[in-house]
Amino acid sequence: MKKSPLPVQNVHSSDKNVAGKEALVKLLRWHFGHADFRGKQLEAIQAVVSGRDCFCLMPTGGGKSICYQIPALAKPGIVLVVSPLIALMENQVMALKEKGIAAEYLSSTQATHVKNKIHEDLDSGKPSVRLLYVTPELIATKGFMLKLRKLHSRGLLNLIAIDEAHCISSWGHDFRPSYRQLSTLRDSLADVPVLALTATAAPKVQKDVIDSLNLRNPLVLKSSFNRPNIFYEVRYKDLLDNAYTDLGNLLKSCGNICAIIYCLERTTCDDLSVHLSSIGISSSAYHAGLNSKLRSTVLDDWLSSKKQIIVATVAFGMGIDKKDVRMVCHFNIPKSMESFYQESGRAGRDQLPSRSVLYYGVDDRKKMEYLLRNSENKKSPSSKKPTSDFEQIVTYCEGSGCRRKKILESFGEEFPVQHCKKTCDACKHPNQVAHYLEELMTTASRRHNSSRIFITSSNNKTNEGQYSEFWNRNEDGSNSDEEISDSDDATEAAKSLAGPKLSKKLGLDEKLVLLEQAEEKYYERNKQVKKSEKNAISEALRDSSKQRLLDALTRVLQLLASVEEIDSQKGSEFLENECYRKYSKAGKSFYYSQIASTVRWLGTASRDELMTRLSSVVSLAREQEPLEEPLLVTEPAENIEEENDGNTNTVESWVDEPTQELVVSPILSPIRLPQVPSFSEFVNRRKMKQNTSLNKSSEGFDDKKPAKIMKLQ
Repeated sequence: MKKSPLPVQNVHSSDKNVAGKEALVKLLRWHFGHADFRGKQLEAIQAVVSGRDCFCLMPTGGGKSICYQIPALAKPGIVLVVSPLIALMENQVMALKEKGIAAEYLSSTQATHVKNKIHEDLDSGKPSVRLLYVTPELIATKGFMLKLRKLHSRGLLNLIAIDEAHCISSWGHDFRPSYRQLSTLRDSLADVPVLALTATAAPKVQKDVIDSLNLRNPLVLKSSFNRPNIFYEVRYKDLLDNAYTDLGNLLKSCGNICAIIYCLERTTCDDLSVHLSSIGISSSAYHAGLNSKLRSTVLDDWLSSKKQIIVATVAFGMGIDKKDVRMVCHFNIPKSMESFYQESGRAGRDQLPSRSVLYYGVDDRKKMEYLLRNSENKKSPSSKKPTSDFEQIVTYCEGSGCRRKKILESFGEEFPVQHCKKTCDACKHPNQVAHYLEELMTTASRRHNSSRIFITSSNNKTNEGQYSEFWNRNEDGSNSDEEISDSDDATEAAKSLAGPKLSKKLGLDEKLVLLEQAEEKYYERNKQVKKSEKNAISEALRDSSKQRLLDALTRVLQLLASVEEIDSQKGSEFLENECYRKYSKAGKSFYYSQIASTVRWLGTASRDELMTRLSSVVSLAREQEPLEEPLLVTEPAENIEEENDGNTNTVESWVDEPTQELVVSPILSPIRLPQVPSFSEFVNRRKMKQNTSLNKSSEGFDDKKPAKIMKLQ
């Protein structure tokens, strides 16, 4: 049952008691059902209600939103909340309305009449809205800034809350240029208090946020970054037979829990979601490659617990208030400790025992290093921090010490190891983790020694193209990771290079030249044999691709309930055959890329697009519908033929001799209609008929013409 909005006149009987703890706790209990404030919440609320700027640093799940929602109820007027994501705003506004609090948001996704209604309310004498959520891009517009000035002049704007304030800092892990425009708020609305909130900010980021927002003598509140209810664990992909299988077994062992799995690439989200669904785990992919309707459906299903697992890219989850997430898994290494902390902190917001699992792989680390190096080269020197931040998360994975201590020290917080109380794998199983790290270093060293043989000959080109498949699988199939030789090949290569003894009198440059020549010979000798085998598309790969397409097509058909003419099984086979025909000769890298592209297309396709592309499947399904009554054909049986590439095939039938009418039994297989000829076939057949009528006497002509037609085709 929804509560009605609390009347303004009943909220503040006297300005003297507005910031009093008793009045604020009463509001908290009435609207949110909490017995008391947690951490630094009360101090932050009292500061902004009294008109003071405040910088509040709280961990994920610490209750930052309460710090500006209670002030909206404690004082008349409007609290303006700046939020970076539309999904975040929608989620919070919906939750507030359910609690009887008048909240709205303005975004480009809303219908015009909805936005007009909100603007009319703002222009009225007594606006009913108490919290107004907006994006930083909207604040940057002149029209909306003018509206804010008018609200301020009427005394209706009592607080500006900036959520995810770390986005304003170029030193932060999630810098957004649009947040820089918020610095103008202080100039235009000088006496309105500003509350800056963030869950992750290193000391340098904290200072940058305060300076950028021009906070005046702010109250700086910092809560501990420690999340004692989360167990931290790292698993090593290079030591696992199959990371997908390991993750599936892990989720099954935990029971029917709610979880988030973060992946670096959209295709990984799709593949992993399909794998989990195939082993009986309810999951869905969520990323920008899906259309907005499908994303909303996936999010709603997960929030309402219809789906157990959501497999998403790292943009997902900011501001999503789902308290019962029991596990957050990073299937690829994050770009920084700040990102990892914020994302893993979405587990256990209800303070119950939860789990953070990071799957660390050497290849993933190299990919991320490549991306961060590129970002450093493209950006200004002031943003040249990504690689140093990334080293912290690498140390977290490759180090043997307490993982909790490494997280907290990266934010400048001292943490004695004994306080961990075995709530990370390094403290709970130190010998096992040490053994894993030793194996990892051995494996990485072996792979490094084998791969460096193939790096010197191509020099810079190898470095540039090493991860081209990560960027665009369609560019070149020869750059796939599968063409890098494994350890056995590397050993053989090393022996072949070590075979001819190099003279001690040769200088370093001469030795390198000889080694490069030997390397090139070895590579050319083995490349010819193995390339065709590696690029071959196996039946197992085709079967898995069909299953992947089937799952994607089934999901789409469920959303588009009106599409009943399409058989999902036949549709997936048709799409897979289409990909196979196009790219079977190009190799499996191109083939697999086309499969992934088709899956993404299915996620965005409309009903008409599906019907057009799968028209042959739809028409075939209609042709094969069972006939209710015998079909009477008045032509003689000998005249009914179907033509196929110049050959005539008599249709199977039975003839009732007295009537000489063809009766096709419904029990027998249905009549296969001739295929619709292409334009070239139609033209060639027409020419053949014309030439035949003109040259009936020439018998040899008819024998040669079909062959010519086939050649043209």
